[in-house]
Amino acid sequence: MKAAVFYAFAQPLVLETVPDPVCPSDGVIIEVKANGICRSDWHAWMGHDSSIKLPHVPGHELSGVITDFGSEVKHWQVGDRVTTPFCGACGTCDECLSGHQHICNNDYQPGFSGWGAFAQFVAIPRADVNLVRLPETLDFVEAASLGCRFMTAFRGVVDQAKLRPGEFLAVHGCGGVGLSAIMIGAALGAQVIAIDIDDSKLELAKSFGAIATINAKEGRPHLAIRDLTGGGAHVSIDALGSQITCRNSIHSLRKRGRHIQIGLMLADDANPNIPMYAVIAKELEIYGSHGMQAHRYPAMLDMIARGRLEPKRLIGKTVSLAQAGAELAAMGQFSQTGVTVINDFN
Repeated sequence: MKAAVFYAFAQPLVLETVPDPVCPSDGVIIEVKANGICRSDWHAWMGHDSSIKLPHVPGHELSGVITDFGSEVKHWQVGDRVTTPFCGACGTCDECLSGHQHICNNDYQPGFSGWGAFAQFVAIPRADVNLVRLPETLDFVEAASLGCRFMTAFRGVVDQAKLRPGEFLAVHGCGGVGLSAIMIGAALGAQVIAIDIDDSKLELAKSFGAIATINAKEGRPHLAIRDLTGGGAHVSIDALGSQITCRNSIHSLRKRGRHIQIGLMLADDANPNIPMYAVIAKELEIYGSHGMQAHRYPAMLDMIARGRLEPKRLIGKTVSLAQAGAELAAMGQFSQTGVTVINDFN
């Protein structure tokens, strides 16, 4: 099969022919029809993730068709249209048994723990726990845009923040995760404020439902948020993952507000200086949000089917597998608008 491989961190991907993946006894082989290019892939390519073993094929935002399945698989057949969370569960650990498969103690992550979907085919183990059936009305490119950014934002806004109609939601960073959170927040009836340093992304945020925008280049965006909301946001999300956006998000909150950390905090941003004095004085709540369980996809897919959510609007462009390396490298400059999806693997 064709795959985009990197042999050293932060070095160009090489498009080449590699052996087809072997089907796990409890898993499936998926012919990849579409795969998103995500900032998490960039972190892997940069060497920020210790689970990466070289050489490596990235890619975890995939959708496609099952071409083979193992002898232990009960619920899936060749030809099924599927996607999968990037945080694959074992199904048997304490977290899985309590319904928290996205933080499985023995997780498997395509594109991280093993080779991913910058390729024509990908192996996914533990299929009965981890696969999600795609409705016929959802095309493969839109399905790829759901994970990890959209589904992570969905869990962050719906399950972690428990956002309520009428509440103020501040979203720091208007990339794929941020725009997803804005769309989801607006669909839930919240008053969404978008924060970024790029005016074009802020204009896009308005079209996704933001009632107000703030350019953080002007300095101290949390003060502007407090003025707009009469004291601070009920919920604030760091959708980027930097020390600056994390602190700004926490400072944006009103008393008893909820901060949701969705953007990954890695490399130089791994240990931010959190204003714990504000957390104590205001009785703030801080939540992490890491992916979403396969069993929570139906709620998200239902909102898409009813037209309340339109993840296809997040898609900035589609590219070929040959173009994936250049797109991945560009993630470091935050130059893309929306979600870029690979849909040509020839």
